Amino acid sequence: MSEHDANARFIRESIVEPASIARARAHAIELGAVPVSAAVGSQIAVLAAATGARSIVEIGTGAGVSGLWLLHGAPQAVLTSIDNEPEHLAAARQAFADARIPATKARFITGRASDVLPRMNEASYDIVLIDADSENVIEYVEHGLRLARTGGMVLVPRVLAGGRVADPVQRDEVTSAYRSLIQETQESSAVLATVSTTGEGLLQLVSVDND
Repeated sequence: MSEHDANARFIRESIVEPASIARARAHAIELGAVPVSAAVGSQIAVLAAATGARSIVEIGTGAGVSGLWLLHGAPQAVLTSIDNEPEHLAAARQAFADARIPATKARFITGRASDVLPRMNEASYDIVLIDADSENVIEYVEHGLRLARTGGMVLVPRVLAGGRVADPVQRDEVTSAYRSLIQETQESSAVLATVSTTGEGLLQLVSVDND
């Protein structure tokens, strides 16, 4: 086992997932949803806590897993969750109820993100998590940066596409989109960007004010 693999395994096995999130994960898997890993979940919880987030939007519910991790880190926040799968939204709503998240802390919107995001207020969110429709990730990140306040964060899990992004031979549409997203955000003066390789990977963008 390589050092990288050993480190990844150690981190993966050391994370303790709260029971409410573990239950939501089990239900998500039963539904065929693909929630963020516990490794990525713990990262987004820390980021939510560090930013003191009070207003969060997520694109793709993961049947409640990602939202529970975000509110685990920022229990004071209000979460808006968007998903075009009513069954996944219903599961998220139930997971939040089971975790005793007050109804006032979450709102659920059924619909395609491409239809919903243009109607949302600019510069109004502390965190925007994008975990849906990989083929549209660049479009969603553009919307996310518009929705995030200055100093707010846009988070994109799965950005390494299971290792395909690092392999120049892989040129399918989704892999190419993630690769372009990483390269373009690294070169942009409008954001600070970094990629965590823990779990399935997490692109972290911070909107900056260049005035």
